[in-house]
Amino acid sequence: MANSTVPEQFYTPSAKNIGSQKREEGEENYEETYQKHRELMLILPKAKGWMTEYLLQYQGFWLKPMDELKGVLLLQNHFKPRPSDIFLATFPKCGTTWLKALVFATMHRFSFDFSNHPLLNTGPHGCIPFLEVHIYKDYPVTNVELLASPRLFATHLAYHMFPENVISSGCKFVYLCREPKDVLISKWYFMAKLRPKELPPLSLREAFELFCEGVSDYGPFWDQVLVYWKASLESPDKVLFLKYEDLRREPSMFLKRLAEFMGQPFSLEEEEKGVVQEILKLCSFENLTSLEVNKTGVHRFSPEIVVNNRDFFRKGQIGDWESHLTVEMKEKLDRITEQKFMGSGLTLGTSS
Repeated sequence: MANSTVPEQFYTPSAKNIGSQKREEGEENYEETYQKHRELMLILPKAKGWMTEYLLQYQGFWLKPMDELKGVLLLQNHFKPRPSDIFLATFPKCGTTWLKALVFATMHRFSFDFSNHPLLNTGPHGCIPFLEVHIYKDYPVTNVELLASPRLFATHLAYHMFPENVISSGCKFVYLCREPKDVLISKWYFMAKLRPKELPPLSLREAFELFCEGVSDYGPFWDQVLVYWKASLESPDKVLFLKYEDLRREPSMFLKRLAEFMGQPFSLEEEEKGVVQEILKLCSFENLTSLEVNKTGVHRFSPEIVVNNRDFFRKGQIGDWESHLTVEMKEKLDRITEQKFMGSGLTLGTSS
């Protein structure tokens, strides 16, 4: 399929015909949404960007002006959800790549042999599209409508930014969060690689201050985490809240919990045959980083954002922040986290 990163076998059998028909009919006019985007670009609050010159604040969160903001508007005004849709939600650099691999392998474990699996020659980001970016890239004739059910989407958007037709559709959200100090360091390294050379480098001190102020792509970090945490308490059957640290410490237990939540629980026979361990091995940091596609391949999120697959993998460690942050920085971030989460019952960086 043109303009898509998702393997063709995950589209409906008649996808090509449907796509051609929609192009011919031109059923929907998105000019009103595009006009709103142009207007918002002029009036929304601005702040310094990490990989772009600036970010815009929309509905309380900071987004890149073009792909992310436009994608959100298209999502909110035109996306047609299905009850079987599953959204993998994360704040950037909270284990997104690993979560994509685990979910893809789990949901499609009956379709592929582990020795000839799509993840062996397609990066995780090529198997599950980012909804807000995919929509921006493909509209007005988007391939997300042509994907076979159950559709899997990744997103960095806060829960409340999804329109009511999504929230009430019966679809499910899996949210993975991480210790904020590790998030800061991982995000700073990642964004530095994508920051255009014509912009001055962003120092760790600058990134730290921006992060503390809540200014980073899809931030504030704490606000996004709390939105999903509260949603998981209110609708545990629709929102599964996971911690990266827990997943690292007890991957087998949490993968089984994840599979059950998505409606694809592992059978006793599968567990006895070692299917859970095969998936964990396939999706492990060591295996994914050893694959040629993740050493030399690239992923094109949009015309402006092209990422080397190897840049999605750095260390994946717990506590790497200790090698980068001063005592003062550590204490400030911990203080902010404590204040933001006070009374919520949520803690990060510790076991559940």
